[in-house]
Amino acid sequence: MNLDTMSLHELLTMMNHEDQTVPYAIEQALPSIEQATQHVVSSFKTGGRLIYMGAGTSGRLGVLDASECLPTFSVSPEMVKGLIAGGEKALTTAIEGAEDSKELGGEDLKQQLISSKDTVIGIAASGCTPYVIGGLTYAKNQGAKTVSLACNTDAAISRYADTAIEIETGPEVLTGSTRLKAGTAQKMVLNMISTASMVQIGKVYGNLMVDVQPSNSKLIDRAKRIIEEATGTDRNTAEEKFVQANHNVKAAIVMILLNCTYDEAIVRLNAAHGFVRKTLKEE
Repeated sequence: MNLDTMSLHELLTMMNHEDQTVPYAIEQALPSIEQATQHVVSSFKTGGRLIYMGAGTSGRLGVLDASECLPTFSVSPEMVKGLIAGGEKALTTAIEGAEDSKELGGEDLKQQLISSKDTVIGIAASGCTPYVIGGLTYAKNQGAKTVSLACNTDAAISRYADTAIEIETGPEVLTGSTRLKAGTAQKMVLNMISTASMVQIGKVYGNLMVDVQPSNSKLIDRAKRIIEEATGTDRNTAEEKFVQANHNVKAAIVMILLNCTYDEAIVRLNAAHGFVRKTLKEE
C-alpha cells in the first residue's frame, strides 16, 4: 500500500522477493502441468498441433512461446501456434473489447481448422476471459484436447478444459498488473510444456537441442558446438560433417558416432522416429 513512498532499493527488493514465490506456486500444480504436457505429446505423435490462445499479456506469452519453438526445435509454424485476441496488431497495441468476445475466440479457432488431433491451451491470468472460454468451448466441440492456464483457483476457464492448470500467484505488487507474477508464472509453465513435449518426441539428445534450426550465424555456430559436445569430436570434424549432413545436426551426430554416410544416418533416424539415442542403441 506504500509503494509510492519506497526508496528504489526497497521497491526492487520487494519485487524480487515476491517473484521468488512463483516457482513454489507452480510446484503445487505440477500434476496438472504433467497431464497437459501428455496431451500435447499425444497430439504431436498423431500429427496434431499445439495451439495457445489468450488476450493481452496472456496471448502475447503464448505467441512468444510458439514463435520460439521454430528455431529451437525446427518445427513448422503450424505445429505450435499462438493466437491472441485482436490478431497480430494486439501484440503491440491494446485492442479494446477483443478479449470480451466468446464468439471471436471460437471464430479464431475455426479458422485454424481444429481437429481431434490438436491440443488447445487457453491462457488467462484472471481465469475468466470470454475470448478464451469461447475458444475452449469450440475446441472441445471439435474433439480437441483442451487445457486451461489460470493464475488463481476455482477459475471459470477451468470448467471448460479437460485439464485445468491453476497457479495461485496471489496479489501483485502493483495491484491488478498481471504482467508481473502472473505473467512470470505463465511464461514458466509454457516453457515447461513446450520444452518437455519436444524432449518427449525426440527433439533433444542429452540436454542438447539437436533439432536446432541453423538459420543465422549464431545458430550455425551453436549447431557446430552441439555436434562437438555430443560426439567429443574436434571443431574441424564437426564443421565437415555439418556440411556433409546438409546442416542437419542430428544426422551429423549419427554420421560421426556410427561412422556412416548421410543417407544411412537419415534412414536410421527415421527408423528410430527421430530419437538420436534410440538410433545409437539400435546399432
